[in-house]
Amino acid sequence: MISKLPKWVEYGTFFLALLAGITNSVGLLGFQHQSISHLSGTATLLGTQLLAFNDTTWHLFFIILSFVIGSSLSSLIVGCTALKLGRHYNFALVLESLLLFTAMIVLNEGSQWGHYFASAACGLQNGLVTTYSGAVVRTTHVTGVLTDLGIMLGMKLKGEVIHRRRLALYLFIAFGFVFGGVIGGYAYPFLGINTLAIPATLCALLAFFYSIYLYQHNEH
Repeated sequence: MISKLPKWVEYGTFFLALLAGITNSVGLLGFQHQSISHLSGTATLLGTQLLAFNDTTWHLFFIILSFVIGSSLSSLIVGCTALKLGRHYNFALVLESLLLFTAMIVLNEGSQWGHYFASAACGLQNGLVTTYSGAVVRTTHVTGVLTDLGIMLGMKLKGEVIHRRRLALYLFIAFGFVFGGVIGGYAYPFLGINTLAIPATLCALLAFFYSIYLYQHNEH
């Protein structure tokens, strides 16, 4: 039952959404105003460039491919899509942190390969937890989350019972993503591309605290 899952689930998804919001803000402010944590806009741009088929076409294609590769890495590391304590989320988060730090370094050197590393990091994160007791979880974008919140609002207006903890989960994700945008928007004028160090560090910290929690849980 979703109500029996530990509170670290909500906190974890909040911080994952937060760091995705920061990463995406860097993309929008610095990657030619292109989103990086989700691919709807990128796929549309790819479609508009297919007839021209120039360097931009290849660039957009490799961003999408990098996201898919990142998701594949998540599947290889975690091994399952359902949330469960004990899976190697810490290893996946460390890898995401390394990808974001690499993206920052490469972008500072003027190479567009940094876009691909950042996209792979977001794909990896998006694949970490795809289901949460039947609830679809995506922490790198909020389209589905806002849709589900709207559905819940409609159910409430009809007098139906809504699952409060699932509602809390979606609100954590939505607020985390927006707050990440606030942090990124504030930091980017001062740090530029180096703003990516913030979500990269958050990933490493999440991996550290999850490892401690897992160790303590196994001790009991």
